Amino acid sequence: MAVLIYTETAKGKIKKSSLEAVNYGNHIAALTNTTATALIIGEASNDDIVALGNAGAKKILHLKNDKLASQDPQLLVIATEQAAAAENAEVIIFLHDFTGKAVAPRLSASIKAGLIAGAVSYPVLEGGFSIKKNVFSGKAIADYSITSAKKIISLLPNSFPVTLSENTAELVNFSVNLDGIESRIKVKEVKKQTAELSLPDADLVVSAGRGMRGPENWGMIEDLAKALGAATACSRPVADIGWRPHHEHVGQTGVAIRPNLYIAIGISGAIQHLAGVNGSKTIVVINKDPEAPFFKSADYGIIGDAFEIVPKLVEAAKKFKSHQN
Repeated sequence: MAVLIYTETAKGKIKKSSLEAVNYGNHIAALTNTTATALIIGEASNDDIVALGNAGAKKILHLKNDKLASQDPQLLVIATEQAAAAENAEVIIFLHDFTGKAVAPRLSASIKAGLIAGAVSYPVLEGGFSIKKNVFSGKAIADYSITSAKKIISLLPNSFPVTLSENTAELVNFSVNLDGIESRIKVKEVKKQTAELSLPDADLVVSAGRGMRGPENWGMIEDLAKALGAATACSRPVADIGWRPHHEHVGQTGVAIRPNLYIAIGISGAIQHLAGVNGSKTIVVINKDPEAPFFKSADYGIIGDAFEIVPKLVEAAKKFKSHQN
């Protein structure tokens, strides 16, 4: 038996959140006296293989199949189901991201497995199999139990630390049978994200809203993000009116993130926005409106004009980095 972990790459490199998932799967494997097996689909570099082993995988199933290039969830479900059967996996781990949200529920129905989506804790095995997850837009945490023989868990990114070791993994070239199954998705165009950092994987995020007055003022946000080594994000209204691309939209209807530091600039802090960012370890709010709701959820708040404050933060961050070097 094994714990199977579905891993993903971005821009030719294994995602940090996938290493987090392998760590998590290895923890469950230790609790259940099994081993952790990572499934990686598509191209994978030697560095990826080494990283997955260092994260705790004892075996890596490397799957290459042209039909999976479309990322059709129907085909990914079949591929993952065959991998799980080959490993006799009773626990399957996904990321709670675009792919995980599309594949995990379908796989759950196909193999009759209980599913906990968006887990924020390791499982407790005394008396069953229970895991904590956020509920009510992050206002509370609930315990969920899985009673089925097979179990599927998807993890909220940045919920667990990544610990690497000298462990190495056995690499196995894996193939699946997709004969007679045609993808229902036809790829017409591929638009790649231009951001250097993936939002779900970012430890630091600088985000802004309509308080920036227009897209022409976003340069200072990008300057601050670059100075801090952070990813950039925005509120939904900013994405809806076209100031920023939709993949930067964080919130209940956008990307849910859990960075170590979230800096919100010119964002009022509506409940829909908070639902996607309230898992952040530290929240800093900059707003000239002292009554902005976001201040109630902030760890640190600055009441003032962002156009005066942000350039000073950029200058301070650059000065700090120069002293570090």
